[in-house]
Amino acid sequence: MTAIRLLAVTAVYLAAGRLGLLRQVVIAGAKVTPLWPPTGIALTCLLLLGLGIWPAVALGAYLVVVTIGPAHWSSLGIVAGNTLAPVAAYLMLRRVGFRIELDRLRDGVALVFLGAFAGMLVSSTIGTTVLVLNGSLPADGFWSTWSAWWTGDAMGVLVVTPLLLALRTARPPVDPGPFDWVEPVLLLAGTAAATLIATSTTVNLLFLVFPFLIWAALRFRLIGAAPCVLLISVLAIVAATDRSGPFARHGLVADMVVLQALNACAALTGLLLSAIIAEQRNTYRRIEQACVELAEVVNRLAPGEADTSQWLPPDDGGR
Repeated sequence: MTAIRLLAVTAVYLAAGRLGLLRQVVIAGAKVTPLWPPTGIALTCLLLLGLGIWPAVALGAYLVVVTIGPAHWSSLGIVAGNTLAPVAAYLMLRRVGFRIELDRLRDGVALVFLGAFAGMLVSSTIGTTVLVLNGSLPADGFWSTWSAWWTGDAMGVLVVTPLLLALRTARPPVDPGPFDWVEPVLLLAGTAAATLIATSTTVNLLFLVFPFLIWAALRFRLIGAAPCVLLISVLAIVAATDRSGPFARHGLVADMVVLQALNACAALTGLLLSAIIAEQRNTYRRIEQACVELAEVVNRLAPGEADTSQWLPPDDGGR
């Protein structure tokens, strides 16, 4: 069973890596991806299956590297960086008591700053250093390549990990009405339309996507916001790598800054707002339960004089 699990993680990592390589940019002579999904895959697998899954991550990283070109000593350095980064992120998240339900603001903040921003410093630093040492990258291109590598890996965590963790607990609505099925379709269609409009014109309209992210987080929390973030990121990356729309007017580095700023803001908006909404609703449920228990105590002390409904807080109308 363990071997099957390791092989499954390796296969998923490799498939995600091949997808990530479909869109690349060349910065200072090095090829980097604006979004690297395997980092999100690896961190999610570590969070769900434990640290013992790291050999599958390493094997997946190695297979991705050898599909690009012949293996040599520098390949092992890149594989080590791509393995150590999610492992470091996992250890830091476990250290601060991260919960995979992402139902607290502190969990969202931890995933952003420890899982994505801090953890991915490992892979970008090791990978870029290896490229400089083997002569594939000039020394003066270190920082531009490092920053692109770091943001690509960090975006993989911010975009992919919340989506996979949300899908783990997704459930269909209970006694759904017609609009319960129509609303998610309208949300995704509106998000796609707004992103396509924003990325197909030279006028800066990238802000159009944020009302849909807020709608998704308020109505569906993470299971609604995470797919919208992924959709926005993919469409924006396609436009940026094709140098179309708002990404056609500036140089490559400037376009990557705009792209990653959009991706980061979208991911942060969806993730943190969803966590705030989930935390508020969990607090409401705890208060409701405490009120019910208090009403039961009063009813035992004074039978027939306690009305349970008086003790309940007003319903906020949330899902």
